[in-house]
Amino acid sequence: MPAPHRLANGGVALYLDTTGDDPVVVHWGADLGDVDLDPALLLPPVAHSMFDDPVRPSLLPQLSRGWRGRPAIRGSRGGRDFSPRLALTGIEGDGTGCTLRLADGETRLEAEVGLALTPSGLLLVDLAVTNAGEGDYVLDRAEVALPVPAHAAESLDTTGRWIREKAPQRRPIQQGTWVRSGRHGRTGHDAPAVMAAGTAGFGWRTGEVWAVHLGWSGDFEAFVDRIGSGDTLLGAGELLQPGEVALAPGETYRAPTVYAAWSPAGLDGVSARFHDWLRARPTHPSAPRPVVLNTWEAVYFAHDLGTLQELADTAASLGVERFVLDDGWFTGRRHDRAGLGDWQVDETVWPDGLTPLIEHVKDRGMQFGLWVEPEMINEDSDLARSHPDWISTPGTRMPQEWRHQQVVDLANPAAWQHILEALDAILTENAIDYLKWDQNRDQLELGSGGRASTHEQTLAAYRLLDELKRRHPSVEIESCSSGGARVDLGILARTDRIWTSDTNDALERQQIQRWTELLVPPELVGAHVGPTRSHSTGRVHDIGFRATTAMFGHFGIEWDVRQASDDERTRLAEAIRVHKAHRELIATGRMVRMDSPDPALQVTGVVAQDGSSALFSVAALATSLNEVPVPVRFGGLDPDRAYRVELALPPGPHALSGRAGVAWIDARPVLPGRVLAEIGLPMPILNPEQALLLTLTA
Repeated sequence: MPAPHRLANGGVALYLDTTGDDPVVVHWGADLGDVDLDPALLLPPVAHSMFDDPVRPSLLPQLSRGWRGRPAIRGSRGGRDFSPRLALTGIEGDGTGCTLRLADGETRLEAEVGLALTPSGLLLVDLAVTNAGEGDYVLDRAEVALPVPAHAAESLDTTGRWIREKAPQRRPIQQGTWVRSGRHGRTGHDAPAVMAAGTAGFGWRTGEVWAVHLGWSGDFEAFVDRIGSGDTLLGAGELLQPGEVALAPGETYRAPTVYAAWSPAGLDGVSARFHDWLRARPTHPSAPRPVVLNTWEAVYFAHDLGTLQELADTAASLGVERFVLDDGWFTGRRHDRAGLGDWQVDETVWPDGLTPLIEHVKDRGMQFGLWVEPEMINEDSDLARSHPDWISTPGTRMPQEWRHQQVVDLANPAAWQHILEALDAILTENAIDYLKWDQNRDQLELGSGGRASTHEQTLAAYRLLDELKRRHPSVEIESCSSGGARVDLGILARTDRIWTSDTNDALERQQIQRWTELLVPPELVGAHVGPTRSHSTGRVHDIGFRATTAMFGHFGIEWDVRQASDDERTRLAEAIRVHKAHRELIATGRMVRMDSPDPALQVTGVVAQDGSSALFSVAALATSLNEVPVPVRFGGLDPDRAYRVELALPPGPHALSGRAGVAWIDARPVLPGRVLAEIGLPMPILNPEQALLLTLTA
């Protein structure tokens, strides 16, 4: 009896029916072992007024196979060869991965699908389409989709805007297609961290969940597709512009990798599969993440050597380990309307170059970092005046400006080489440890030579980053895109952290970081303590709330700490000390986000992989309807171990005094993990926008 081809790893399995010429995913989820099951037994009935043979969603859904939802491949050869019928011609692989080859002699297309299950249980799906015929084949779509069962009743993705990234949204899965499209030329502030489907009411710690993420930094689509039969697919792919990919004879298009995760234990289980895979990469940062001070919200464009040296002195006294000079250091850059593209140190501001500041910073024991925005250009710049042809345009018309800037046409080899050499010179001539690589605008009309070029621009940006890394392997690079507008596994394949959002408002950051870290582990997520009054929202927060919020990420400061009070400096230095004591745990542990019965309280933690320790925050996001807070439970602990519970950082002055306090804070109790997980602890009455930071040690 034929049995499905089984791939298994990390407690996850994918069963593939390859008995016919149309490969079908029979099951993706829990590992069921080596099942002796004839796939024919799983064939659905034939409905009335339907094709004469059963229709199943194949690995590459096709109109020619009767699939009435989104087809995996769309395109034509001058309007012909528009409906391929790809058939399986070969399969090879092992128990954790395989490669399937398919071909259609009539449309003269070939396809290759790679499937790999990682030790973390993350499924990687790669698709390549080749033009095996004569004449160009214009490819409009090439995407992959995976089936989810009928009991996946709800979908979840994230959306947002500048300074409000990664906001979750849910909807029931119904017949039809829910599509999230990104037409930004970059990932976008509103891009979903994942497109997920799950059982009704699934949460952070409960429910069965399937999720996909596209590792791509350009235009995209992610979707949930349910047709009249009830079959449901979850997929993603690059969103191609008209005529953008025209395959010459023998040419191949390689789609961005789709990363797919299944979990029987809610979104935290999905998150763990992504985090474990990212951390296992050989390029993943292994050294402790240095505490950062970025100068932007401290001085903006007002660069002055003496002021910056004083700021560096104060930063070093607090325990900062990396000092980053932000925008304003290069030729003509006194404001945001000029200078982009002219990547030379401005001699009018820095007559002796950056060396005096760099040496001062390094003498204080800190690394030095520098802000750049290489993909952008101001029309008021020497580069734009000398090479207007290096600006990306849809034709002869200039695109609308965004923040007074345009886009360098990196698909133009001469422009690409110029930017590479300019950046290489900066890194060669200065002792720079870190680049904050910004990209501050949407790019709706990217064009090169009169043709759409979003695809080529994205690949060119990747090549630029890769070549700089090759030339300067010790330099770390942060992906910043006016905050969190380029957060994806494509950019993280070549950078060392992301800037999560341009807001340092701790209340906004509580949600933004929580949902960004669904995909990205905290050590790659820039999280800074901003000024007392937020520059983006005007809110005022106590230093305790700001520091606790920044704790679960790559900790930093973006604030003129010279102006901080003595009390603020003391408490900030203590927060830095606490972060350093726990940053290895934060960078290696398992994220735990509790589903709180009270939406006013948000509970976030990291538990060591061996269960020996944990760090949790309990944040009051708003006033509660309850007179006293509900007890907080702590998940992810070893139920058979006893943990000492201690306060690592207080929430702020007076919050724990008098009748608002609870006994365990002074008692520092030792309690079993099962008690902490099932009964929990009562919380003191916190004011809105206060937070506790707790350590749990076995």
